[in-house]
Amino acid sequence: MTDASSAADRRRSRRGLPPMKTLLTDLREDVVRLVTGEIALFKAEMTKKAKDLGIGAGMLVVALVLVLFGFGTLIAAAVLGLATVLPAWLAALIVGVVLILVGGILALVGVKKLKAGAKPVPERSVEALTGDHLAEHQQHDSKHDTKEAAA
Repeated sequence: MTDASSAADRRRSRRGLPPMKTLLTDLREDVVRLVTGEIALFKAEMTKKAKDLGIGAGMLVVALVLVLFGFGTLIAAAVLGLATVLPAWLAALIVGVVLILVGGILALVGVKKLKAGAKPVPERSVEALTGDHLAEHQQHDSKHDTKEAAA
């Protein structure tokens, strides 16, 4: 034990601090432990969030299916309501044509919107960056021209 403690004392610097090699080794171990802990925390957080998102998405799908069934029931009610004043086949035909027209109009508007927003490029950001780049270039050129004129 005395040999070990005297060896440890010999490894101390003049100020009583551990040598640089020991400090750097301890630092490396602490950084590895800290990074490993942060990664574990990140994984746990993201797993919980993914689970919550999955449950929310599942509930949303079930809700949309129920809404779809509700619309189907309303369409059937519209056909049955028209069937009180018109023959049933004509009531179903009228409701079907109206649904197809509304669906077609929505499809055309949707396609037009998709084509209008088809470029997923942040145009304003690109313009701002390009403008900054051009301004920087012009500043550099004017400084260069000024130096040449002075020489």
